[in-house]
Amino acid sequence: MSKRMDRRTLLRSGAMGAAAVAGGPLALPAAATPPQPGERPNILWFTSEDNYPLIGAYGDSLAYTPTIDLLARDGVLFEHAYSVAPVCGPSRFSILTGMHPSACGTAESFGSTDEVLPRHMRGYPSYFKDLGYYTANNQKKNYNSQFDYVLGMWDESSETAHWHNRAGDQPFFQVFNTFTTHESSLFNGRRDLFGEPVTEGRFTPAMMAGQIPPYLPDTDRVRTDFATFYNAMEHMDRELAFRLNELQEAGVAGDTIVFYYSDNGGITPRGKRFCYDLGLRCPLVVYFPPRWQHLSAHLPGSRISDPVTFNDLMPTVLSLLGIATPDHVHGRALFGPHEGAPMPYAVGGRARMDERFDLMRSITDTRYRYIRNYYPHRPWGQHVEFMQQAGAYQDWLAMHMAGQLNEVQDRFWGRKPYEELYDLHSDPHQIANLVDDPAAAEKLAELRAAMDAHMLAINDNGLIPEGSALEGYVNSRQPGAYPIAEAMAMAEAAASERGSLQHFLDGLQHDSEVIRYWAATGLLIAGERARPELAAMKHALAVEPSPITRIVLAEALVALDDDRDGLLELGVMIDVEDDGPLRLFAINALDFLGEKARPVLPAIRRSLTEDHRSVRKVARHIIDTLDGTFDPYAVNRSPGGGIQSDPTAEVPPGGPRPYD
Repeated sequence: MSKRMDRRTLLRSGAMGAAAVAGGPLALPAAATPPQPGERPNILWFTSEDNYPLIGAYGDSLAYTPTIDLLARDGVLFEHAYSVAPVCGPSRFSILTGMHPSACGTAESFGSTDEVLPRHMRGYPSYFKDLGYYTANNQKKNYNSQFDYVLGMWDESSETAHWHNRAGDQPFFQVFNTFTTHESSLFNGRRDLFGEPVTEGRFTPAMMAGQIPPYLPDTDRVRTDFATFYNAMEHMDRELAFRLNELQEAGVAGDTIVFYYSDNGGITPRGKRFCYDLGLRCPLVVYFPPRWQHLSAHLPGSRISDPVTFNDLMPTVLSLLGIATPDHVHGRALFGPHEGAPMPYAVGGRARMDERFDLMRSITDTRYRYIRNYYPHRPWGQHVEFMQQAGAYQDWLAMHMAGQLNEVQDRFWGRKPYEELYDLHSDPHQIANLVDDPAAAEKLAELRAAMDAHMLAINDNGLIPEGSALEGYVNSRQPGAYPIAEAMAMAEAAASERGSLQHFLDGLQHDSEVIRYWAATGLLIAGERARPELAAMKHALAVEPSPITRIVLAEALVALDDDRDGLLELGVMIDVEDDGPLRLFAINALDFLGEKARPVLPAIRRSLTEDHRSVRKVARHIIDTLDGTFDPYAVNRSPGGGIQSDPTAEVPPGGPRPYD
């Protein structure tokens, strides 16, 4: 925020909306002095949190986003831009590095900060600093890796970081990140940059009639959350107008390239955290002032239909500086002298989100979306405490518990198929799975093969269980460490339920921990089908050296046979194991065992004092369920683990706290 502007000026600028940029960068004269040799443009990134493109320029007739609409009119709009993960941490890792977080171990698991990349793999701000730019980040630094803590990439990163603080006419790279559209706006009373309540605006719940997707119940709370989403988008649009007006007032608008994008999709249910279009599709609009228009091959007002991902942002800004895309980067430059060729697909996925484990991979050609669920035995609607604070999720879960949902609405709370395929043109809400439709067989085969090729090409770490020593960009690439093709085959056999029991038992003898893990997972997913092999599974539990594989075997044995040794394994793991991922994985297994977990309830109660907040959250959910006190409308129950009033909070000095 400009230090030269008082609150009254802020409010006046915000109220002006699109008028705030009437004399701004969008109204610059076409004639401009060409840049001199050695001159470089300023770059401003305006990033909004958690929003699918509910924007007029993207065809939403209800949205009120005049500033973004004007930016698109005079800039370049990407119609099919996607984050590579449907939550901020992994997505920001991608934006920072140009790499898929799934190629880099724990960078994909939301809340992890363990991943350390080789030194030559740099975040984009360091390139700007090398060239004398002033780099300012206002304010989020959640990169899901050690980039958060050990690298001084920014000249300033704070709530007051601003390009105004640069030296003289020093070129600047500025990120303004607004939390106005963040998921927590649905329940934490957030105010925008001008101090106005985000929930208030032109949109009312009554106006949401006909806007509720068919997979959700049409309730007052659901409509309220959708109205808040639209209001938040309008508030955010006013904030962008203010930032553009700052450029104009300072006389630097003609030298500043402006990017607007969201960090991932959301904000309403089945958006953020999930691999549907609502969770992965994002807005991306880029404006070039006339003086720097030569850096874009596209005329003002262009709309680009090719799929792009946020891996492309890092190589794009490097290209604007004249720097070629580094070899390790997965994205391609969208502008500048090193602009890359269009890609046919956009790939994304997810691993653990907060306290819950899942593993999905998704690919789209913009017409069809293919999703692969490696954990079909876990429902989409796992209980995530933070997510469950939203009124729409509360109503949805309450109606599920009461048996009041139709089949389409209830699907979210049940077992997943291994594969999903949707026609986004005829089925924008992704309801009708075409996997078994003969007419879609050719497209299914195409996207299935493209997904496999991508995973192999990037050495996808997602199949390595979190907490394994094999995980990580460096570790997983050691010779012989990670047999990814064999792991993919075993994971497919497990998740598709097409593998034989003997295949899984043979897999438990493999030298690789990853193969044994997926063999055990195959037996867990098989459920009753695995009962004839109980004796072999008990023997495998007794001799298995990998703790995380033992957790999977233990859950399978307890689910089938109330196995005492399996239950003891899980109870001891949550009571004495020091490793954060293992404790969290074990207590998740106990949660899905339901009543069968009651004998270790004392250990679960002791987990309420666990120093890992995510473990505490799952423990609270298990206790509430077993005690019969669970209430879908109750939040902030677990010590230190309820409503997150400040999602921007940094990890305190001294380093990261696992799963905090």
